[in-house]
Amino acid sequence: MLEIASGSGEHAIHFAQALSGLSFQPSDPDEKARASIAAWIAATGLPNIHPPIRVDVTEHPWPIASADAVLCINMVHISPWSATEALFRGAAGILRPGAPLCLYGPYFSREVETAPSNLAFDRSLRERNPAWGVRQLEDVVALARACGFAKPLVTAMPANNLSLIFRRAQG
Repeated sequence: MLEIASGSGEHAIHFAQALSGLSFQPSDPDEKARASIAAWIAATGLPNIHPPIRVDVTEHPWPIASADAVLCINMVHISPWSATEALFRGAAGILRPGAPLCLYGPYFSREVETAPSNLAFDRSLRERNPAWGVRQLEDVVALARACGFAKPLVTAMPANNLSLIFRRAQG
């Protein structure tokens, strides 16, 4: 599983510990983040997690030819929309049909009343960077469909977050 925007590395370590039968490839465009990931890997000694690699989703092709799955936690809202577009294009280029692209984070939906905490979070993100913000679920789904992914499995998670599991469409 390729993790995009691994940050400090704590998510990759958590999943590698919990899912010892899977192999994890953390990545981040930031050198300091990759150093943190490497320190976590060294501290835990987990055999199923690879050294971090540099992946900037906006640079194509990605430095990895294929993955069985792609995981991206909390990047979509803390990056410009163009990074989300690049994430889907890049994932489409390395995933085989049926393989999952898993996203986690806050989303707005036209079908669900927005929690006040997500409205405040969106405001704070946009104050830090006008290109950031909680994304509209329907816009993300439309982008995914345009990039060759099927409609997602959407699961409500704690703190008004959603887990989105997109699968690369067949053929």
